[in-house]
Amino acid sequence: MAGYAAQARLPHAITLFYSNRDRESAPFLEDLRRLEKTNPNFRVVVTMTATNVPALPWAGETGVIDAAMLRRHLRDVLAPIYYVAGPPAMVGAMQKMLKGLGINNESIRSEDFTGY
Repeated sequence: MAGYAAQARLPHAITLFYSNRDRESAPFLEDLRRLEKTNPNFRVVVTMTATNVPALPWAGETGVIDAAMLRRHLRDVLAPIYYVAGPPAMVGAMQKMLKGLGINNESIRSEDFTGY
């Protein structure tokens, strides 16, 4: 989806919040950074949740995606349509957090991915 948006130069502002345990286990990180450079409407916010002893240093966001992080990076948390994908527990936590912010169900799309 991010690749298509960048390639098609969609006029929509897209912010991807991308969470991983650490930099070493962040697939597509460099691809996403390249997409960010090619489309001024696409931005990626990367966060690492296990930064206690990283093999590669990390100076970006840390911790899970939460309401405070969304507020730091979005002008209006109520405006976007949210697409949430990942392990079922993470998807459920994100849905709960978004609903707690007052995001209505029609503005949340989600998909669970198990087995990784």
